[in-house]
Amino acid sequence: MATTAPTGGLRAWLLEGLSDMGKYPRPQENKPERSTEPAGQGQRWWRVMCLTGVDYFSTLGYQPGIAALAAGLLSPIATVVLVIVTLAGALPVYRRVAEDSPHGEGSIAMLERLLSFWKGKLFVLALLGFAATDFLITITLSAADASTHLVENPHFSNALHSHQLLITLLLVALLGAVFLKGFLEAIGVAVVLVGLYLALNVVVVGDGLWHVITAPHLVTDWRHGLTAERGNVFVMIGVSLLIFPKLALGMSGFETGVAVMPHVKGDPGDFEDRPAGRIRGTKKLLTTAALIMSVFLIATSFITTVLIPKAEFENGGQANGRALAFLAHQYLGSGFGTVYDFSTIAILWFAGASAMAGLLNLMPRYLPRYGMAPHWARAVRPMVLVFTLVAFLVTWIFDANVDKQGGAYATGVLVLMSSAAIAVTIAARTAGQRNWTIGFGIIAVVFLYTTVVNVVERPDGVKIGACFIGGIVLVSLLSRLARSFELRVTSVEMDDMAARFVRDIASRRIRFIANEPGQRDAAEYRDKVHQIRADNDIPPEDDLVFVEVTVLDASEFESAVVVRGQVMHGRYRVLSLESSTVPNALAAFLLHVRDETGSKPHIYFEWTEGSPFANFLRFFLFGQGEVAPVTREVLREAEPDRNRRPRVHVA
Repeated sequence: MATTAPTGGLRAWLLEGLSDMGKYPRPQENKPERSTEPAGQGQRWWRVMCLTGVDYFSTLGYQPGIAALAAGLLSPIATVVLVIVTLAGALPVYRRVAEDSPHGEGSIAMLERLLSFWKGKLFVLALLGFAATDFLITITLSAADASTHLVENPHFSNALHSHQLLITLLLVALLGAVFLKGFLEAIGVAVVLVGLYLALNVVVVGDGLWHVITAPHLVTDWRHGLTAERGNVFVMIGVSLLIFPKLALGMSGFETGVAVMPHVKGDPGDFEDRPAGRIRGTKKLLTTAALIMSVFLIATSFITTVLIPKAEFENGGQANGRALAFLAHQYLGSGFGTVYDFSTIAILWFAGASAMAGLLNLMPRYLPRYGMAPHWARAVRPMVLVFTLVAFLVTWIFDANVDKQGGAYATGVLVLMSSAAIAVTIAARTAGQRNWTIGFGIIAVVFLYTTVVNVVERPDGVKIGACFIGGIVLVSLLSRLARSFELRVTSVEMDDMAARFVRDIASRRIRFIANEPGQRDAAEYRDKVHQIRADNDIPPEDDLVFVEVTVLDASEFESAVVVRGQVMHGRYRVLSLESSTVPNALAAFLLHVRDETGSKPHIYFEWTEGSPFANFLRFFLFGQGEVAPVTREVLREAEPDRNRRPRVHVA
């Protein structure tokens, strides 16, 4: 139902327009099998890779330090395990996700299609809670690490060292201010930032490896320390398998890589229903990003472990949250180190911007379809304010500490990866692909193990995720309750027989009987006609047409309605509708008939037996129950002019 745009003042500014970052078409059940709309527009895959890379590659700013704290001297070996899981697990899973959801819906949409009714909706809301955890912690963690790079810079350390929390809050506020003004993701900016950042990291890594090669005792000392600490290589591998869940931050970015799929340019002959070129380009994007990140993860974990004293990684140490920046200053000078710091700050801040855009895209993709978003949530600015305030709260709770937020971030990433692995396993099994089913099943088990270990050792993530889930479910249900009386039908289409019935009675008073289909035998229709005529004093010569609504999935908020006409038992004309709710479908049908014929239709109901409250709950959860008064209320909201409103009769 159309909403009136607010005029004037702060409210008008806040509610101006809808999200220009969430323009995803509503799924249409009746789309043609093959769309004729070309899918060849977009950007080259490597440019789009930079858009997801601001999130993925920026983790190099803090990942080596977190790995060193978690694994100590074992960090390089644990990182190799992480890379194996990334290339042999996460990468195949998300290549399959890209193939099965080429419009950027991701694994959440795949699981949504596998589950129906309320259990599917609640499951998606739970995943949205963890996705919100992922994106919001990306904002706060990136801002915290950016402030770390700033306050630890030798030129600013004395003046800013005690103000890290304030600087982090200012960075988050700046991010929110940019989105309040209006922000469109600039792939060109991402290309420059990622290109510069990776180039500077190549210099730092190359210089670090050179120092390791020219000082062989460093590797010898590391090996001796590792052997003394862990014993033989088998123990090292075993411990690495137990430790690598703590390094899961290094696998972030895959969900974002799928989300940016709509930006990838396809082949000239591609169509939206099966954009083969876009899918191929996204697979290249995911593979290339994973390979680049894998090389950097192994190299950076090795040089930081070998070259940086353990004490510097601890809280308060100069390498805490900025291990590579420490090496840049230590070996390449203050000037290069400062350039590296500002490059890191820029990409970390842009990673927060990418995460904010992801939040503004993700929520409108699902919640409006469920009727679980207030009207103001369709505008960018109120949502930006909400997310910014939540980011302030998270930053304050974690005291802008990178290490403390690592567990929460990893939990969000791992839950989404586990759901993706489960989704592709089910998809492969449904397609009869036995080998892929086994392979994806093993990957799903690995990710579930990793998630459980991470949650047990660092429960902050699941606590925050649970808070988001609780908040989303509560707000969603309240919103759905408040919007129950909206006209929730996107379109009404009548087949030839239904259109003929309406034309036949349009010349007289249009009378419909609302009938809950039961046995649909002759006695049911005969008794119903006699009862309605007697209760409402309708003369025998007046025509009556039955209208019946079958509820398919009451958890769906919006749906199109197709009206089919049929003659039952040789004499009773019946219009059959299928919808997610009876009253809203009837109201939409009556308004459609009024607009088509220019006459005001009348519809006749029986009072529903039972408790009004229980009947309303039946309507809210199952789409039927208190039909007559709810139909009238939907019509009242949809048509303010009483003289043009279809008439509802109850007896």
